[in-house]
Amino acid sequence: MFTLLDEWLKSAIAEVQEYVRLCAATIRGAFTRPFYFHDVVEQLDAIGWGSLTVVVLTGVFTGAVLALQSGLTLDQFGARPVVGRLVSATMVKELGPVLTSLMLAGRVGSGIAAELGSMVVTDQINALRALGTDPIRKLVVPRVIAGVIMAPILTVISDFIGIIGGGIIAVLQLQVASTQYWKSVTDGLYVEDAWMGLIKPVFLGFIIVSIGCHVGLRTRGGTQGVGRSTTNAVVAASVAVLAADFFLTRLLITLLY
Repeated sequence: MFTLLDEWLKSAIAEVQEYVRLCAATIRGAFTRPFYFHDVVEQLDAIGWGSLTVVVLTGVFTGAVLALQSGLTLDQFGARPVVGRLVSATMVKELGPVLTSLMLAGRVGSGIAAELGSMVVTDQINALRALGTDPIRKLVVPRVIAGVIMAPILTVISDFIGIIGGGIIAVLQLQVASTQYWKSVTDGLYVEDAWMGLIKPVFLGFIIVSIGCHVGLRTRGGTQGVGRSTTNAVVAASVAVLAADFFLTRLLITLLY
């Protein structure tokens, strides 16, 4: 039993070490030449535009159910008119960044792991090295840059759509006046909330894409290995998003408030 535990610990430490090395090489590659601008544009389109539909749907239904549930709770205190304040603050500070990141982990993280894993098992990565091209600069850096740029943009869209979804439910279901709802929304938001909602997705986007790249490049075992890597990427990225969100929230509360 102790032997198995020892082997598991060694394997886990080795994975963390390789992940840190990949992150360091990615950051270094993002600020040094050569820079593959065309690949960055392609990834911006794949990650941003490709994820827009699922992010919009997630945002609108999250805002709607948040307004519905909170409206019923606020009724107990006679505070139904302030439902907009609760929806806006919750979406901007917490649910928007986290749910958008989880959607990206499911769609983008798995896609990156599958794509890079397929390239590994078919020796395309070795072919790049034989041609003198650094796989990290060519494959990882453009994806990480695109993830860091698009995650905050998609989060802002999700926040806005979620607040609109909450407004629809507040007006049609809870019978709150539209002007009262939007006044409550603006009253419940502060500059610090906006900063928190924008800073979090930058780090979460980096975590999602870098984990997807790391798991994909570590794929072994043919097509079955690609399937395992895809699953591992989604699970690892989702857990990392939730854990990082907690620590980022504590840090940002200390720094901003």
